[in-house]
Amino acid sequence: MVKLLHYTPLKIADLAISKCWDKPTKEGINVDRIERVANKNKHASTIEHLNYNFDITISRACLQELARHRHTSLSVKSSRYTLKELMNEDPFDWDYNETDERATKYLIFTGNKSVDEASIKGLEELRILVANNVSNDHSKYAMPEAYKTSLVWTINARSLQNFLSLRTSTSALWEIRELAYDIYDNIPEDHKFLFKDSLYKDR
Repeated sequence: MVKLLHYTPLKIADLAISKCWDKPTKEGINVDRIERVANKNKHASTIEHLNYNFDITISRACLQELARHRHTSLSVKSSRYTLKELMNEDPFDWDYNETDERATKYLIFTGNKSVDEASIKGLEELRILVANNVSNDHSKYAMPEAYKTSLVWTINARSLQNFLSLRTSTSALWEIRELAYDIYDNIPEDHKFLFKDSLYKDR
């Protein structure tokens, strides 16, 4: 799940570019100049002034991939304080075919039956630990990688270009690849020209 929370308007990049040559845009925003300077001429520091804030829900496995990207800010749901959310849950059925939707509240499923069943088993073991009042600081070591987390993620346009070029590739982890395309889809339409050449063509 991806939701765009806030973004810097293009006029800030236009202003930054005009400062470099002391040639302000007379009216409106010079999108053609932003495209030429930032993308064609690779003077991409001028679009570092554009920031995007997203609300994201992903697995802990995907979070590890996301954390490898520099020049971003992450504020992540704390496992230290939030594991008690499992306290009042009934046991989770280990048979994947009969699992109700309660498990999807906590897990990202891969579509691989064996892996997803193992994740449900891990979720049930974690629930038992929490129900037995094992401290969160100890219980969280038993969290399956498929366990969902959420975060607010902030990134500038130059770093986002790099992120999209790497993570929309078919060689990227499937979940972060889906995330990358979802992030692109949530970018404001009038900003997408900055990123269209960063996307891997085969979606």
